[in-house]
Amino acid sequence: MTITGSTSARDRATIEDVAVAAGVSVATVSRALRGLPNVAWSTRERVSRVADELRYRADPSASRLATGRSRSIAIAVPLLNGWYFSQVLAGAEAVCAEAGYVLVVMCVADRAGRRGLVDATTSIDRRVDGIVFVDIPLHGDDLGTIAQTGLRTVTIGQSTDLFPSVGIDDVAVGELATEHLLELGHRRIGVIGGQAEDQINFVVPQLRQQGVERALATAGVAADASLQVGGSFSVAGGREAMTVLMQAPEPPTAVFAMSDEMAFGAILAARESACHVPDDVSIVGVDDHDVAVVLGLTTVRQRVSEVGARAARLVLDQLEGVEVPIGRYESPIELVVRETSRKPRRRP
Repeated sequence: MTITGSTSARDRATIEDVAVAAGVSVATVSRALRGLPNVAWSTRERVSRVADELRYRADPSASRLATGRSRSIAIAVPLLNGWYFSQVLAGAEAVCAEAGYVLVVMCVADRAGRRGLVDATTSIDRRVDGIVFVDIPLHGDDLGTIAQTGLRTVTIGQSTDLFPSVGIDDVAVGELATEHLLELGHRRIGVIGGQAEDQINFVVPQLRQQGVERALATAGVAADASLQVGGSFSVAGGREAMTVLMQAPEPPTAVFAMSDEMAFGAILAARESACHVPDDVSIVGVDDHDVAVVLGLTTVRQRVSEVGARAARLVLDQLEGVEVPIGRYESPIELVVRETSRKPRRRP
């Protein structure tokens, strides 16, 4: 089940409403209204004006919380140093802060860590009121253990039959990026994906690869495994992967990198080899990272901080007694075409 509407019938404006009206992320709204740094003066003024117009005030439930609650929400992520995860955390923290909750961050870097966190939920539920799992696969036994605790739980990425989930259609992401390159006339398309050895069985690369292969099959183009290289979702990994692709006997005329950070690395590698983007090779990323517009990167945009905000809101709604259906809360994606993609100069 995919659910796109609001989960609760609130008459008051929320921090998400202010973000939409002001055209910024929930994290930016939170920083602006709390007087935190790294917010432009003009943005701070706009956010403040919109908040006044909407008569926005911090969540009144923060002052009437039931006794016995910890007023803390845990969020578990596989990485702490990636832009995507930092944006998810920022969105979740903004909503928690609005409601008077503290966000407790837990890093689960491998399968042993996941098992340990799941086993620890029997004690975690005495320290936090809810938990969000971000791109951490939970299996049958894991789900059962967590459900038995009664801990308010939401997943980002994975869909389950027991808890609400938030995410995007990752298959559609790969399909959208590849269709764009195919429409430009590219037929030899390289892919920079996840790491070869995934310590936690991260499913996003596989789903996006499915989208790539679906688009290629629809266009009658055979997928070439030799053009698929792991990039570890980092700038350095993308740089190394792009170097490998350009050294192929017949290099690709276009590359789809499954994150903007890997795309940045690919652009760097191309420049180092005197390969011009997009004349010699087109590059498409995913996320719409803050730096993407600076580099003119064509990318599949997702509203990352809003995903974190929605997940946190779903946990808080449950704590406030709002009925939250178990289903998939889908966040939109869109292709943003900039300067790094164009028709191939040579026939593939």
